Amino acid sequence: MRRAIFPGSFDPITLGHVDIVNRALPLFDEIIIAIGINADKKYMFSLEERVNFIKETYKHEPKIKVLTYTGLTTDFCEKIDVDFILRGLRNPADFEFEKAIAQTNRKLTKIETVFLLTSADTAFISSSIVRDVYRHGGDISKFVPKSVLKK
Repeated sequence: MRRAIFPGSFDPITLGHVDIVNRALPLFDEIIIAIGINADKKYMFSLEERVNFIKETYKHEPKIKVLTYTGLTTDFCEKIDVDFILRGLRNPADFEFEKAIAQTNRKLTKIETVFLLTSADTAFISSSIVRDVYRHGGDISKFVPKSVLKK
């Protein structure tokens, strides 16, 4: 069974994330959207809200699971027996950053990283931009799935 983890903070999940997951579905038997918990990070949305946003978005997709974890992503992959890390790339800066992480992960484990380029219509979306628009009362409906708007 080909299983992948799609790690992130998903604060909140965006249409860019959804694009990557949806396009990866034919590649894997299961995709675990894994919300990493960092005690030093300040989140706009609670962990429970973020989990619910994702579960609601994928409630009709049996190949998607949502889990949370702490620590190294590779340790979590080994713990739940996952061989692939799924990552989306928006731009060259993302590639350089993600390449270094993927190479480090390969030195630590045998876990492969699979990169998908974001679609042109979602490449500009980031959770930090969405949070900034939301914080200032702007309309985020073009950037996030409907589950986030129900908040």
